[in-house]
Amino acid sequence: MTQSHEIRVDAAALGRLLDRAEISEVQTRYATGTDFHDWDLFRSCFTEQVEIDFSDGFGQPVVHLSADEWVMSTAPRMESFTATQHMITNHVITFAGDDRATCVAYVRASHHLPNPTGDSDQTVYGYYTNRFERTADGWRIARVKLTPLWMTGNFGIFMTALSAATPSA
Repeated sequence: MTQSHEIRVDAAALGRLLDRAEISEVQTRYATGTDFHDWDLFRSCFTEQVEIDFSDGFGQPVVHLSADEWVMSTAPRMESFTATQHMITNHVITFAGDDRATCVAYVRASHHLPNPTGDSDQTVYGYYTNRFERTADGWRIARVKLTPLWMTGNFGIFMTALSAATPSA
């Protein structure tokens, strides 16, 4: 005698699971693109226009840029480090309708740059609150907000990286 187990699949619930998986994948591409200096991969994470909010902890104003401008400003900063490692975990995703979502996720961003002035490492601990929009190419980040909770190590190496991205007058 065989038993039959009927599995019912709710199409809407399945769709939400697929959306959650794709949003988490975008968060992973964001970190991987940054750490491997794969700027095409990094660029694939964003809508055409993106809001960047690194005002907490870094004192930078909120900016609205094209995704290409954001990538071009991020690349020299990250490439000025010997190595970086961004871990983005514990994704909590909420939806606002079918085409908008917010993902709050922990981040530990480690930056390494040997130097003669002190510790070679600086780490940011906090979380991202990223707003996503569904596009023709899938889910993309429309707003990045980093909220650092604490930092350890030599903040001077981070300031060196920031100045590496600033063109000389």
